[in-house]
Amino acid sequence: MISSVPKAAPNGEIARVLLAFLATAGLFYVNIMPALVDGLIEGLAFSNREAGLVGSANVYGAAVGAFSAVFIVKRINWRVAAVVLLLCLIVIDFVSMLLASAPVLVGTRFVHGCVGGLLVGIGFAVMSRTTEVDRTFGYLLTIQFGLGGLGLIYLPALVPEFGTMALFLALIAFSTVTLLMVPFLSDYPAKETQAAISSNPRNAGLVVLALLATFLFQAANMGIYAYAIGIGKYAMLDAGFISKALGVAAWVAIVGSVLVILLSTRFGRLWPVGIAIVLTAVSIWLLHYSDFKPAGWETSVYWWSNVLWGITWAFVISYLLGMCSEFDSTGQMAALGGFASKMGLASGPAIAALMVGEDNYGLLINMSVVALVLCLAAMAMPAAALDRK
Repeated sequence: MISSVPKAAPNGEIARVLLAFLATAGLFYVNIMPALVDGLIEGLAFSNREAGLVGSANVYGAAVGAFSAVFIVKRINWRVAAVVLLLCLIVIDFVSMLLASAPVLVGTRFVHGCVGGLLVGIGFAVMSRTTEVDRTFGYLLTIQFGLGGLGLIYLPALVPEFGTMALFLALIAFSTVTLLMVPFLSDYPAKETQAAISSNPRNAGLVVLALLATFLFQAANMGIYAYAIGIGKYAMLDAGFISKALGVAAWVAIVGSVLVILLSTRFGRLWPVGIAIVLTAVSIWLLHYSDFKPAGWETSVYWWSNVLWGITWAFVISYLLGMCSEFDSTGQMAALGGFASKMGLASGPAIAALMVGEDNYGLLINMSVVALVLCLAAMAMPAAALDRK
C-alpha cells in the first residue's frame, strides 16, 4: 500500500520539509517548553522545581532514545520504526493528560522522551543521507520555530480554561500529522562508506569537540528558555506581552534557519557560526534588563532580546548538527549529534531547576553566557577543519 504512494524527490525541497516534520515530532515539546513548564505550574499547581524536572525528564529520556538510535540506524527499516514510534507517542501523550502527580508525570514523560528521542535519532540519520545536509537542518529549525511560535502564543492562554490537556493535545496533533506524511518519503537507504572519524585519531577529537559544542549550546539556551516566562513575570511584564514576545520571537527566528538554507557553506562555518554564538550570548545577557524600555521604544528589552536570541539559536544549531553529520554518511554521527543535542536540552532545564529557586534568574542568565563562551571555544577547531575540507 505504502509503495504505491507517490514519493517526494529524495533531495527536493518537499522531502526536506517532510523530513523536518519527522525529526521534530519526537521533540516538539521542546519548542513549547516555556508553555509546558508554565502550564504545569498554572494548571496543576506544580512548583518551579517540579515543572522544570518534568520538562527535564522528558528531554533526558530523549537523550537515551537518541543514543540508542546510534546503534540501530544502519540495521532497521526506518519507515516501519517511525510509524510504530509515532503511534506510541500519541498514546503516551494521551495518558499524560490524565495525570496530576509530579513524580508519576516525571516518569511518564521520561518514557515519552525515550520513544521520541529514538524517533528523532532515526530522523536525523535519514536527514544526513540527503545532499547539503546543512540546508535540511535549516528546514528542520524553520518548522520547529514556526510551529513552536504558534504554540507559545496560544497555548498559555488555553491552560487556565482547559488545563494541561491543551498542551498534550497539541503534541498529539503534531504526531498525527507527521504520521500521515511518512508514506510520501523515499527510502533513503544507508550508504556503507568509510566514516571520516575512522581515518585518523585527530578526527575523533574533532568529533568530540563538535559534540561538546552542540551540548553546551543547547544546555545554555534551554536552561534559560524553560524559564523565559518566569523571567518576564519577575520583570513585572504583562503575561499577554510575554506570550506574544516569545511567539513572535520564535517566528522571527525562522530568519536564522532560512539563512542557513540560503547560505549553506558558501561562507564556511567558522566565522558565521562564531559571530552568531557571540550574538546569542549578548541576547541572553540582555535579559538582565528585561523591564528596561529605552526612550522612543514601543517595547521593552525583553522583546528584542528574545527576537535576536531566536534568530541566532536557529542559525547556530542548524550548523552544529550539520557539522556532526559531516563526519560520516551512514547517519551514525548525525544520531550521535542528536544525542548531544538532547543531553544539552535536558541538562539545561535540570541545572536551571536546581539553581533558580524562587527567582534567582540573574545567576541563571550569567551561567548561560559562560556556557556559550565555552561552546565558542569548542566549536572553532571542527568548524575550521570542515571549512578546509
